[in-house]
Amino acid sequence: MNSKVIIFDTTLRDGEQALQASLSVKEKLQIALSLEKSGIDIIEVGFPISSPGDFKSVETISKKIKNSRICSLARCVEKDIDAAGQAMSLSSAFRIHIFLATSTLHMESKLRKNFNEIIDMAVFSVKKALRYTDDIEFSCEDASRTTLDNLCRIIEKLINTGVKTINIPDTVGYSIPNELSYIIKNLFEKVPNIHKSVISVHCHDDLGMAVGNSISAIQAGARQIEGTINGIGERAGNTALEEVIMAIKVRKDILGVSTNIKHKEIYRTSQIVSQICNMPIPSNKAIVGSNAFSHSSGIHQDGILKNRKNYEIIEPSSIGLKEVKLNLTSRSGRAAVKYYMDKMGYKDSDYNINELYAAFLKLADKKGQVFDYDLEALAFINKQQENLEYYSLKFFSVQSISNGLSTASVKLLCGEKIYTESSTTSNGPVDAIYQALNRITNFPITLQKFQLVAKGKGKDALGQVDILVEYQQRKFHGIGLATDIIESSAQAMVNVLNNIWKIKQVNKKLNLLKNLKTH
Repeated sequence: MNSKVIIFDTTLRDGEQALQASLSVKEKLQIALSLEKSGIDIIEVGFPISSPGDFKSVETISKKIKNSRICSLARCVEKDIDAAGQAMSLSSAFRIHIFLATSTLHMESKLRKNFNEIIDMAVFSVKKALRYTDDIEFSCEDASRTTLDNLCRIIEKLINTGVKTINIPDTVGYSIPNELSYIIKNLFEKVPNIHKSVISVHCHDDLGMAVGNSISAIQAGARQIEGTINGIGERAGNTALEEVIMAIKVRKDILGVSTNIKHKEIYRTSQIVSQICNMPIPSNKAIVGSNAFSHSSGIHQDGILKNRKNYEIIEPSSIGLKEVKLNLTSRSGRAAVKYYMDKMGYKDSDYNINELYAAFLKLADKKGQVFDYDLEALAFINKQQENLEYYSLKFFSVQSISNGLSTASVKLLCGEKIYTESSTTSNGPVDAIYQALNRITNFPITLQKFQLVAKGKGKDALGQVDILVEYQQRKFHGIGLATDIIESSAQAMVNVLNNIWKIKQVNKKLNLLKNLKTH
């Protein structure tokens, strides 16, 4: 049996169905190009008959994609098949994916047809599609709830008609792994011409088993897996392709198969899909979640620093992720604190680890999460300065016109002096107030991330703004919380400015000590 598993991506078709707003042609093309770069074998780019916009998207993508095979969906309806064939006509090689329900439930309650009529419709549609391409895939919709005898009957007929790929969808996520593997094994045993086709599975995650079902299908002989990036899709979503792909790579000892995927493109592609589709990735999401390679427990952090294999089964770099994150929280141990101090270039003799760790725990209990610049402040700033907020926002005023200029004026307490500054920009009120603050402090900072989260409901809801800025090749976090979004944005930036000021005091103190030593 072939050891290569074909990866069939339906992010642009099944995945898009879960979005609140349809993607533009440009957005779909950007995702398709990213999928192609990742080494995806088959990209299902749309359902051309569904709308003129979808037809245009399929047509546009067909012109651009060269290294992956393009695929479009069609019902067992002549106009659907014609639309699919015409939309992909500019592609050098393409696939038409036809589907029809085969379960008794769907036949009786949805289609109002008997099984013989279903077989006739399927065969007729395949013959129609073969006029456009010899690469036909057929999906027996709701296959996991179709009787095994009926499934074998229709599959044998379809393969004889010319279908090269038979898809077994778990359409409503009803199966558990041993059930789906039982179906696949029986197809290989009972369908005499099964060796002439590739068996595929398309699993949904309604019971949280889409990836498990897909893996069990591979073990039973399936050689195509359908799914989406980040597992987006109808209801609870589809098989998360990045999880299946990495399971195949990490557990090759058990599965004995491989893919054509360029694994180092996984993280980048995941991020592109998340951003364009406006679907944030849960922090605990396997493979690509922000916590997938982060460690908070002191025991785990110590183990990771000694040998990453202790608590990581995947090298972050293998999916294109460069940085491993050790979260500094009250659960962290001395090893993590020392790791960050070493990373910043400090020697053991520069500070007292026991005193620093005790101060760190107090701050972690108060603040929640601590950052490397907090450690510097704890290690080298006296206790009076430690809690000092050098900058304090005393007043702000913003005027903004839609599609026009925004003007902001601020009064900022800097130590014991108040400074006033204003700024006008076409980038909105938040940018205007940030520019005004920057004119006072004159720190060369770059805003890298701005995130707004509502805390509560109604008119009294608080807006929490989290920002990440870069200053002199270091990253600084800031948080602001207020009922007014502009105020919370300003507070977040003032929070950052205070963190930067503390580090500048650390540098001054260290430079002074260095000068004293040299003299």
